[in-house]
Amino acid sequence: MAVAAAAGSSAAAAGRLLLIAPHGSYRTVPFMEAAAARGAEVLIASESRHSLVSAYVRGLHVDFADPDGALKALVEEARARPFTTVIGTDDASTELASRASAALALRHNPVEAVRLARRKDLARARLAERGVPVPWHRRLDLDRPLAAQIGDIPYPCVLKPVSLAASRGVIRADDPHALQTAVARISRILSGVRDAEERRYILVEQFIPGFEVAVEGLLTDGQLRVLAIFDKPDPLDGPFFEETCYITPSRLGGDSQLLLRHTLDSACRAYGLREGPIHAECRINEHGVWILEVAARTIGGLCGRLLRFGTGHSLEQIVLAHALGDVVEARTQEGGAGVLMIPIPRAGILRRVEGVLAASRVPGIEDVVIDVREGYELVPLPEGSSYLGFIFARAPGPAEAEAALRAAHACLNIVVAPLWKGATAGLVAGQSRRCVQRPLHEYPHDFYDFLTSAPAISTDF
Repeated sequence: MAVAAAAGSSAAAAGRLLLIAPHGSYRTVPFMEAAAARGAEVLIASESRHSLVSAYVRGLHVDFADPDGALKALVEEARARPFTTVIGTDDASTELASRASAALALRHNPVEAVRLARRKDLARARLAERGVPVPWHRRLDLDRPLAAQIGDIPYPCVLKPVSLAASRGVIRADDPHALQTAVARISRILSGVRDAEERRYILVEQFIPGFEVAVEGLLTDGQLRVLAIFDKPDPLDGPFFEETCYITPSRLGGDSQLLLRHTLDSACRAYGLREGPIHAECRINEHGVWILEVAARTIGGLCGRLLRFGTGHSLEQIVLAHALGDVVEARTQEGGAGVLMIPIPRAGILRRVEGVLAASRVPGIEDVVIDVREGYELVPLPEGSSYLGFIFARAPGPAEAEAALRAAHACLNIVVAPLWKGATAGLVAGQSRRCVQRPLHEYPHDFYDFLTSAPAISTDF
């Protein structure tokens, strides 16, 4: 996330926020709520001219595919009514936010640094150049014969699109045949990517075994403040990498946490990041800490809620306060907290989710959020990029929070109707965060009739 603040802004000044957000971003509403709590005005810049959400309709409509034109529109709006701060919520908008901040003489991350943080291939090259530990890696060119590029690849390996997020298109391969199958599958996913270079290349790197964590941090003039470390207790060994549980506080030892902070600080410096939030994914093993990614934005989904446990404030409140020149002090809290991202169990049409009330009654569960409406198409990883919903827990300790999440998840029965494969041909690329989920009425009548009468598939956990 690219963040900028007018130099000298006082904490008391409400200010005017320019929020550059793709339509449907999970982060939009939390940032609007954070701004409302401070009395700050918000203008949303997005592509959603025809959105049903009033805040998008009333906002500034720009074309992310035309960054120069979008920048011109943002600057013209700022000349009419200046902004106090600019925030790009997602990977699709962080570079534009950084460019707008530079044009408006607001404090910001360098555009190159934001681009490095978004592009996995460029990030790997920069980290290696600056001596930050990275696995063996190579960029595969889809415009060249594959056989000439894969002869010396070490296995197991992981293939990744260079710019997609939320584990979309990330696939493990244990042998050359699996690698070629993965390349073909990722190529189909990339067909919907706008940028020609990002459609052309795939990053392949050696698989890193170990324990995985996520980190939320905040940079101020190049100094990194770690806000929270989240353990990921479920093994993420592939073939796909669907995250489930985030648990805080981390149960890592003090030495491991110190090494993690040091490595993250080195990565931020290598990229050139200096201001605003970072979301990092790392693996830790006997050889040290390995950076999977350091993104110049906040955590995805609704997981930013977890920051309330460690700080007493939402992540968006902390980021906005920082952007306005304020400092939010953390309030120490006892116990543990966690979130479980409810995975999509299979492709099809969501009929219903049973057991939500039972899940919400599990001791320690604070909320169960089903984020996908009935009648929408579900697309699991690696083609998909969203979750069915989220379960939040708070308990006397991290182990108890994890146990509560698993117990609540076990209460759910996700009922999915089958989907004709021909009906989704060419749709796997998706254009929204819901990743080609479509309401039933948008399908042809005969297909609609089939789905509404077809026997559902019940998926128990």
